[in-house]
Amino acid sequence: MKTFGIIGRSGSGKTTLLEQLIPALKARGFTVSVIKHAHHGFDIDKPGKDSYRHREAGAGEVLLACNARWALMHELRGEPEPDLDELLARLAPCDLVLVEGFKEEPVPKLEVHRPGAGLPPLYPERSDILAVASDAPLEITLPWLPLDDAGAIADFIISHLQLEESRPC
Repeated sequence: MKTFGIIGRSGSGKTTLLEQLIPALKARGFTVSVIKHAHHGFDIDKPGKDSYRHREAGAGEVLLACNARWALMHELRGEPEPDLDELLARLAPCDLVLVEGFKEEPVPKLEVHRPGAGLPPLYPERSDILAVASDAPLEITLPWLPLDDAGAIADFIISHLQLEESRPC
C-alpha cells in the first residue's frame, strides 16, 4: 500500500479536499482508504448502548457489525497512542492510503494552505512537504496546485507515488 499525507492548519480545507480527491482517485481505478488523526478525544459510541456498556465494563476491544459496515473500537487504557505504521497494519489492503494529519510521520505530504487565513504555511519548515495546494497562486519553489482542482492533485499523487492507473471498464 502506498501512503500519502494531506496536512495543513485547522480550517484550511483538508477534509473538503479529501472528499473531492477520493472520487477522483477512484475514477482512475484505485482503491483508497483514509486514516485521520484527531487531536482531541472522540467517541463513536453512545452512552447506554450495548457496545458502550461493554467498553465501560472493561473490554479491550469491541467490534460492531451490521449489513452495511463494521467498526472496531480499541481502548488504549493508558497505552501509548499507536503510530501510523501500527494503524496502517490494521487496514485491509488497498492501492493508496490518504493520511489526514500525522504531520510528524515520515510520509510524502501535500500541504493545504489558504493565504487569506493569515496563518503561516508549514512548507518552509518541512522537507517532507512535496507540494502546496491553495486557493490562490503562490510563488514558491515547490509545485503549486489549485485547491479546487482535485484532478490535478490526484495526478500529482499518482505521479509521485508511481501508481499505475487501471481505468474502469
